[in-house]
Amino acid sequence: MKKFAINKWIGGRVLKTGLAAFVTALICNIFNLPALFAVITAIVTVEPTASDSIKKGMIRFPAAMIGAGFAMLFESMLGQSSLAYALAATLTLAVCHKLRLDAGMLVATLTAVAMIAETEDQFVNSFFVRLSTTLIGLVVSTIINYIILPPQYNEMVIKKVDELYEGSGQLLTKFIEGNNPKGLLLEYQRLSKDLERTFSLAQYQREEWKYRRHNLKDIQKFGVVVKKLEYFQKILYHFGNLLYLNIEKAKLPPDQSQTIMNSAASIAAILKDPEHDVRQQHDKLIEDLESLFISERDRRNDTETSRTKRHISQRLTIIYELLALEDVLEDLERISKKR
Repeated sequence: MKKFAINKWIGGRVLKTGLAAFVTALICNIFNLPALFAVITAIVTVEPTASDSIKKGMIRFPAAMIGAGFAMLFESMLGQSSLAYALAATLTLAVCHKLRLDAGMLVATLTAVAMIAETEDQFVNSFFVRLSTTLIGLVVSTIINYIILPPQYNEMVIKKVDELYEGSGQLLTKFIEGNNPKGLLLEYQRLSKDLERTFSLAQYQREEWKYRRHNLKDIQKFGVVVKKLEYFQKILYHFGNLLYLNIEKAKLPPDQSQTIMNSAASIAAILKDPEHDVRQQHDKLIEDLESLFISERDRRNDTETSRTKRHISQRLTIIYELLALEDVLEDLERISKKR
């Protein structure tokens, strides 16, 4: 129970950041080095993945050199004046950006402005001391990020994907029931944002596997989950089209309305099912929906003139989008069995 409470309020990355700051300060104190720059570097270098810590650490160290260099240059020329701070910060940012060291701009700028305030007359000595402490912060935070509490993005992605499909099933149910369009749009936007975050988590997992041992079974299982994530993109696309329609304005006859609602309810249930199992009863509902689509299309061709006829009516569009969702479900069921 205690573990649950700690994980709820303090995540692994927060704990690793605190530990990195502690170890960095401890090492600096042992060697009688100023800890400020080292701790700042350690804090900002703890990234979501060990891969990012290593890559960005290799960028932040040369960026810190640039910041320290400008700090010493302008303090020697202008002293601890306002202009020295401004020029050091501005030129540090400009040069880092020009050299494509954007990931190190924060560390470099903090190093530049803090060194002006802390440095006395021994500029060369201060330059190398600051670089050494920065390097200590980079190395310590990278090692801790790699060893301590390695993130399990794989399980997080699996959980998020199931939640996304559960949410999509609920959204489809609310649409068919004629819920408030604004509420449906907000729910759709939330799912879109969650999809982007889940793709980011999936990318983090790929980066982690570059530096950690893994087996073929985990990769295959993860590949299926990522494929489900890609299919969810298609599902959201069709949901987006549906949300701009009004099922009441479609003026569906009672029998057609019932066919559409039964089909949509069945699609929503399959979306919520982690295995996405398509049963024979569902196939029968889709056959009825296909027949309804054909009959509605033929009816419009026979009864409406070219002046009054829209290319696709709201009624026909609703049916079409549900059939498009059914096409995605067929592929979804096939890959889910590999999971």
